[in-house]
Amino acid sequence: MTLLRPENPHQARLVRLLRDDGPRSRVELGDRLGLSRSTLTAELDRLVARGLVEIAGPAASRGGRRSSLLRLAAGVRFASVVVAADRIRVAVTDGELNVLAEAGEPVDVRGGPEAVIGRAAELIGKLRADLGVADVTGVGVALPGSVDGGVCVAPAVLPGWQRFGVRDAFATELGCPARVDNDANVFALGEQHAGIGRTFEDFLYLKLGTAVGCGLVLGGSLHLGSTNSAGDIAHLSLDDDGPVCACGEIGCLEAYCGDAGLVRAALVIARSGRSAALAARLAEAGVLTVPDIAAAATAGDPAAQALIRDAARRLGRVLVSLVSFVNPGIVVIGGTPDGLGHIMLSEIRGVVYRRSAPLATGTMPVVLSDLADRAGLVGAARLVSEHVFSVD
Repeated sequence: MTLLRPENPHQARLVRLLRDDGPRSRVELGDRLGLSRSTLTAELDRLVARGLVEIAGPAASRGGRRSSLLRLAAGVRFASVVVAADRIRVAVTDGELNVLAEAGEPVDVRGGPEAVIGRAAELIGKLRADLGVADVTGVGVALPGSVDGGVCVAPAVLPGWQRFGVRDAFATELGCPARVDNDANVFALGEQHAGIGRTFEDFLYLKLGTAVGCGLVLGGSLHLGSTNSAGDIAHLSLDDDGPVCACGEIGCLEAYCGDAGLVRAALVIARSGRSAALAARLAEAGVLTVPDIAAAATAGDPAAQALIRDAARRLGRVLVSLVSFVNPGIVVIGGTPDGLGHIMLSEIRGVVYRRSAPLATGTMPVVLSDLADRAGLVGAARLVSEHVFSVD
């Protein structure tokens, strides 16, 4: 396919503005970017001629000759892939990163990356066919583990993926540019683009679930650190006598607060007889899951509620350090188990507001994401669009 991308910095700024703000008139674009009328007209004409931008109809009159609205062309389509320990979700978005269609299904990531990537490509192909989309402009991928240059690095949740070139594999499968990052970073990008984070220049996105992580947006940009590992909080040690983590260390945050850690703790209280609800579920199914814990807690089981509150307090103590160090404008929490978000939020807030410096938290909200799982799909599209809408 012919790669649609800007040719110079002016064009890059124009297409990113249209991506983030939607259709705009020539006057609005010129005002926002501070470009002269002649430069703006020349660059927009080039973008229209190359198929990156199209006319969207007349703009509202501001007196005088009526201007036209411009938008990213219908040919700009991005694909998104979010990989979890037991499931993949894919989507196709338009150039403004609105999700046009999505799909998902359970997978066993322990089978290796090739099978998972191949199946994700098949699902994207089905979505493209349903939408009548011939090609995608790029694909963004979220992985539950560290990523360095599109390659998995020490992925405890993804056994068999170590040093596998995920970016290159997706680029080959779909015939387009690909970008890959840790899921917490990707979710933070989604929150920045379409969630409550959109109104903040500095925020933390705490991602819960199978893998625990933190995405940092500072000064309006995703902060990656010198080796792309900023926000990698999953394996912070909380207790030298704690449970063994999937990474092999002891007492990691994820060992307490990740899905596997919650299930491990639930098995203990079920087998000890402290939770009648979880004991009954274990006897019935032979296993316990996070939804089982959520069902018991929301039904009023005291031991299940105590388990959730204990995990939330541990998360809160980690956030105290992060808030004191980063001083964000808001903390957004995503990935909480269904039905447990507000229980966890209450405990986390209590710890953060009680133990943090008043100056850091006086005007800082701690909230649940209102995007739910869609943050990952939007963020993955945002990730690759940052690459495509840039100048080499």
